[in-house]
Amino acid sequence: MSLQLLVNALVNAALIAPPAMAFSLLFGILRFPNFAIGAYITVGAFAAYSLNVSLGLPLVVASGGAMIITAVVVWLTHVVVFRPMQDQSPVTLLVVSIAAAFIIENVIRLFYSADVRGFNIPLERPWKFMDARITREQVEIIIFSGLIAVGLHFLLAHTRIGRAMRAVADNPMLAAIRGVNATWITAFTTALCGLLFGLTGVFAGLDLVIEPLVGWNLTIPIFAAAILGGIGSPYGAMVGAILVGLAEEATFLIIPSTYKVGVGFAIIAVLLLVRPQGLFGTLEIKK
Repeated sequence: MSLQLLVNALVNAALIAPPAMAFSLLFGILRFPNFAIGAYITVGAFAAYSLNVSLGLPLVVASGGAMIITAVVVWLTHVVVFRPMQDQSPVTLLVVSIAAAFIIENVIRLFYSADVRGFNIPLERPWKFMDARITREQVEIIIFSGLIAVGLHFLLAHTRIGRAMRAVADNPMLAAIRGVNATWITAFTTALCGLLFGLTGVFAGLDLVIEPLVGWNLTIPIFAAAILGGIGSPYGAMVGAILVGLAEEATFLIIPSTYKVGVGFAIIAVLLLVRPQGLFGTLEIKK
């Protein structure tokens, strides 16, 4: 495998790791696979585009605003759509999340059309290292993704609210008995994941393009990373993102890049057959 493929795999992993971790956090708290994550990423991309291009704000400021806007959208979707249906089965909530994703994406398409867009940033030549090329934006994606992983680890392992999040994910009833406010923890978690989805939208706009399906195109790799690492395990999602990134880039040596999305499906299918709990997940015991 060439150095360029390794660099591409690292960038790909850095792009899908934050939303994969956010997806695992949401699953741990809400107990259903939220298929609207792609739409949330699209919201972040277009919010950053509007603030950067339409209002002329620097991309750093636009990114912060996009993260806040996406967090509000994720939280409102939870309050309006998912919380009233929290007693429904995970399959029902999954179907509802797919419907929510279609609604959000089509509202964006209504206002922005299906045109491909990009941020208003200076054009720079990629940096060259041996036989590999990488852009400044890709380096920033890798750095920020690493910082997010470290920050989430510190939050979950060394803060009171992180311990409360893990308690609610492990056993909501026991956490409530211990005095943990599950409603507040859920609101905090959804907002935190919204920040990560919003930042991923910015990353996608920098490394890919901004269009209504930008988030949808990342959904399967994100699911694959989360399932590979062990759904509900943010740490597993980090490792899963790296492995999925390597697998997707390695397929370029065998099959055309147009079949890249199939790698995520293949990983999900094989893993569910061989080890359904994922690499770092625990097998659920049903009585």
